[in-house]
Amino acid sequence: MRPLPLADPGSPPLTSPRALLWWHARRQSGVLAAAVAVGIVGSVAGALLPYMLGRVVDDGLADGVSPALLAGCAALLGVGLVQAGANVVGHRLEVENWLRAAFTSSQLIGRHVTRTGDAVTAELPTGEVVATVASDALRMGEVFAIAARFVGGIAAYATIAVVLMRTSVVLGALVLVGLPVVVAILSLLVKPLQGRQAAQREAAGRLTTLGADTVSGLRILRGIGGEDVFAGRYAEQSQTVRRTGVRVAQTQSLLDALQTLLPGLFLAAVVWYGARLALAGEITPGQLVAFYGFAAFLTEPLWTATEALRVTTRAVVGARKILAVLRVPTSAAADPATPAEPPTGAPLVDDASGLVVRPGALLALVSADPDDSARVAARLGRFGGDPVTPGVRWGRTLLAELRLADVRERIVVAESTPHLFTGRLLDELDVRGRGDRESVERALHAADAGDVLESVPGGLDGELAEKGRSLSGGQRQRVALARALLTGAEVLVLIEPTSAVDAHTEARIAARLAGARRGRTTVVVTASPLVLDVVDEVALVQDGRVRAVGTHRALMDGDGADARAYRAVVSRAAADTETPKEDRHAAARR
Repeated sequence: MRPLPLADPGSPPLTSPRALLWWHARRQSGVLAAAVAVGIVGSVAGALLPYMLGRVVDDGLADGVSPALLAGCAALLGVGLVQAGANVVGHRLEVENWLRAAFTSSQLIGRHVTRTGDAVTAELPTGEVVATVASDALRMGEVFAIAARFVGGIAAYATIAVVLMRTSVVLGALVLVGLPVVVAILSLLVKPLQGRQAAQREAAGRLTTLGADTVSGLRILRGIGGEDVFAGRYAEQSQTVRRTGVRVAQTQSLLDALQTLLPGLFLAAVVWYGARLALAGEITPGQLVAFYGFAAFLTEPLWTATEALRVTTRAVVGARKILAVLRVPTSAAADPATPAEPPTGAPLVDDASGLVVRPGALLALVSADPDDSARVAARLGRFGGDPVTPGVRWGRTLLAELRLADVRERIVVAESTPHLFTGRLLDELDVRGRGDRESVERALHAADAGDVLESVPGGLDGELAEKGRSLSGGQRQRVALARALLTGAEVLVLIEPTSAVDAHTEARIAARLAGARRGRTTVVVTASPLVLDVVDEVALVQDGRVRAVGTHRALMDGDGADARAYRAVVSRAAADTETPKEDRHAAARR
């Protein structure tokens, strides 16, 4: 059995919920078959216990304490032990089936979301995507957890039906017809339950989205005095979720009530008719005990059948939501069937802007509009949308002709807003798991982030809080820079890597960055003179096109219109450094 999480979750069909569920079943067919086999053994053993008990009662009434009675008791004990053992093993297999389907669904969603980039948020609300992992993936697992008990219940039902038919045709027919009628009545509630569960799931997804938007924009809301308005919207949507949840509970409670009432009535009918047969001398007292035991036992597979209906209904609703995420097209074109050979030591050329990045150079992109140069930088890593991406060439090869995995491995783009995650600081930094403590410490030194080790209790082995909220804005940015450096990417693209640090820290980072990336292609989006002073080449971007290329000193000392435009951008950035950036960010937060 393969350990979890799986190295490759696979590629599921996206045609329908039924196809997705069947794909999961095939993927874990070994564990599922073992669980079903054990479930059948346990259920059939439980079904045989009333029959064997009836035989023991008849033997005891007929011969008293006799070898037949003792043998029957021993057999009864043996079958009971088989049932107990099967239940223990079966429970473990059920949990494994649940985990495999749920974890595989979560992995599929996570892998696809990372490949789609911003495309998924353009198609679906953030809350919907979060809910697929937090709720829908678990619902998928529940189907496979109950499958073994459901099949075992069918086997037990067939076994009891055979025994009853051999004893009393009328009683056997009552069981064979009565139980399907009960299940058919209960199944009438499945469709309305599915509809109400879908409505409740939609409302819960919208609530999650509203909460995520409110929390992420809390500082802005406070600035415009909109907290109360958005809190009111959240409260209103919460009530909608509550109302839809009540409607689901109403249908579910009716199903639960009938699930208890109908089997109870069925049990009473079987016992009443069996007692009449016993009084008439058509069956023995032991057979009456067996009939009662059969009727009582059959309530368990009946309950499992109705529970399977409920679980499958929720899984179908969840599968539709998962498919909605998996059907979102990736932000980049699909990988070619026969990808080109990735070039080595070739320049990166962006035809849309005219930018040429020489191999091994430290290049800075400068623009009066930082978003303008950031868009150019993002395209170099095959981000930014399919219509533009094919215009980026690596040597003679279009980036679109390379496997996306190769591009991500060799070209790393670090955005201006750092995203940090919960976990051990060492793992947060060494995301590719290839470095040792010494290389991690070197990367922290290059990013001037040594003070972070003092801020996090336990240093590299300490836990980093969610989004790195225990760190200052400058510390978070420097941790993100160290993380990018540790990837050892052949081409590293850094977008505003020093925008949240003061001038002294920025000067140290600039000098160390040049040393850490010497001989490897590096692109930095910045207008800071402290960084520009150490780069090999500067490209001035205006209106999406490269207007001028040269060294920082040459452009600063030049006399032409391009030089004047460059100085205007850099001089404005230099004026900004008069106020320490940490102080400006702190003031903005207040």
